[in-house]
Parts: sequence; structure tokens; C-alpha cells
Amino acid sequence: MSSTPSFAAQSPTSPLAPHQITRRAVGPNDVQIEIEFCGVCHTDIHQSRNDWGATNYPVVPGHEIVGKVSALGLEVGNLQIGQRVAVGCFVDSCHVCSSCKADMEQYCLQGFTASYNSPSKDPGGFTYGGYSKRIVVDKHFVLTVPDGLDPAGAAPLLCAGITTYSPLRHWGVKAGMTVGIIGLGGLGHMGVKLSHAMGAKTVMITTSKNKASDAMKLGADNVLISTDSDAMQAMANQFDFLLNTIPVPHDYNQYMGLLKVDGTMCIVGSVGPTAELDSGPLIFGRRSVAGSLVGGIKETQEMLDFCAKHHIVSDIELIKMEDINHAYERMLKSDVKYRFVIDMNSLS
Repeated sequence: MSSTPSFAAQSPTSPLAPHQITRRAVGPNDVQIEIEFCGVCHTDIHQSRNDWGATNYPVVPGHEIVGKVSALGLEVGNLQIGQRVAVGCFVDSCHVCSSCKADMEQYCLQGFTASYNSPSKDPGGFTYGGYSKRIVVDKHFVLTVPDGLDPAGAAPLLCAGITTYSPLRHWGVKAGMTVGIIGLGGLGHMGVKLSHAMGAKTVMITTSKNKASDAMKLGADNVLISTDSDAMQAMANQFDFLLNTIPVPHDYNQYMGLLKVDGTMCIVGSVGPTAELDSGPLIFGRRSVAGSLVGGIKETQEMLDFCAKHHIVSDIELIKMEDINHAYERMLKSDVKYRFVIDMNSLS
């Protein structure tokens, strides 16, 4: 076991501050990683402040982890010391259920072990995340970062990237399709980049005219202002697929008429109850509303390789570990384009 510097929240109201944690000893199937960069996800704020009522303190957030291998278990044969690797939103699953056997560990029927705040046999009784100098992870849940990907920009791919890639891939987005990305933020900006790289006509759907130029720079072919009723009507029945990244409850009904017959709107942003859904547009267009989580390990590696091939990383603002509380406040005001990433070299 090793003592490891980290930043942790001690209560729902306390700021994140320096805290020593203990990492488990490297077992036969383990990989020890010296963390270089860790992306900042809105989930980190929810967990730090116990917004979902299930946080165990002290909590060390962070599930967008990029670093270099510093130790290997005896049974790990596919990695090398010094190799750049990554860890995403979960670090274990049951391995035996139908989802796990189908390489969909994110839907483990027993529940996956999250990268932080999950019950664990590790020291402390719960997993600790990437706001720390090092982490020890089972080899199955360690991803390789392809050469050529900027490691800082690649960190948010482990959550924002795979959260948008997985549904685009599952619903077969390709050339000849028209895809709408609803909401331009941490998820939405990745959705635009990935949909464009998959060859689809990509339309950013937003309430803000001020975001139009940014969307076009990211790869959008067009921008649809959702508060413009005439523009929305003109685009009725035009979309094969809608990826809804809005992170708060809202009225989904306003978007359903945009879909073609057999079109699907997939929800990846808002988690929880929402307004009543009008079944009329579903029935009279055989349309669907669906949801999607992150991807499994196999699909996440596929996403990283796809991003390397197409030179895709997140647009980021690099911060020091000591600036995390200020970054949280800015995130709550949507004052970032589009993801914060912590330079973990700043943590001593």
C-alpha cells in the first residue's frame, strides 16, 4: 500500500482540499498509474456536494484519468512501464453477467464499481478517483492512449467523449444521415465533432444564437435555434437521430417533431424525472426516445482509436489542482469552453 496525495471534499459544504489517501498494493492483475491529467465532470460537483444523496466522505472525485504506467502486476502482459494509459468512469464489474460478457460493463447487472465513491475492498472502503497523484486499477479497465492524442485534451474523452460516441455508434450514424446535437457544452461539443467525423450532416440545436459561430468551428454544418418556431417548423421531419445533451430537466416534446419516421432522440444529459412526454409524435411517426450511458471498455478503446485517427480531442482549459473550487463555481455558470482538465503535476 502507498500513501498518495489527493484533493478531497470532507462534507457537502466543505471546499476540496489536500488530503492523503492510501492506495492498495499492486496485485497480480493490477496496473499502477501516475496520473498526469484528470478531466473535471459535472458529476464531480454533484458527488462532492452530495446532490444525489449517496456520497461517502471523504470523496476524491475524478473519472477522466490519463497517466503513465509506473508498476505492473505479474499477470499483466500487454502494458509497459512508462506507457500512457487511461481510466474512465468505472474500475470493476461482475465480469459474468450477460452485459459484461457482451462487453457492456457499463450496464453490469450487478452494478459496476465507479472510479470513485463506490464500495470497495481498497483501503478506506470506497474507491478514490483521479484528483490524486496515482491510482491502482485492474488491468481489464485500463485503456491505452494512442500516440498522437494530446494527453490533456484526451482526458475528457473518457467521459464526455464516450458518452456521446456510444449512442452515435449504436444508432449507426454515418454519411447520408442528418444528426442533431441538442445543447452545446461539454457533451454537446464532443457530439458535434464525433458526428461530423462519422460523415453525418451535423446540426447544432441550441437556444443561443451566440453559440452559432462556435458550433460551426467545431464541425457543425448548420445551426438551428430552438426558440425560433419558424426555423423549427422548417426542419420538421428532417432528422434521423437527435442526441440530447441538455444537463437539466426540460421539455423533450419540442424536439420530437424534428425526427423522421423511425427517428430516435437519445438522452445523455439530464438524469431523473422530466415533464410528461406526449405520445402523439411517437405513435404517428414510429419515433423513439432512448437513453444511453457511457460505453464499455472495448467500445471506449474503439472511441480513443477513432479520435486518434480523426485528430479529435476535447476543447479544454487546463487548470492547477488548487484552482478546482473556483473551476466548480465557473462550471455552474457554464463559464468554460468546454471542459476543465487538471494538470496533476501541480499536486505535490
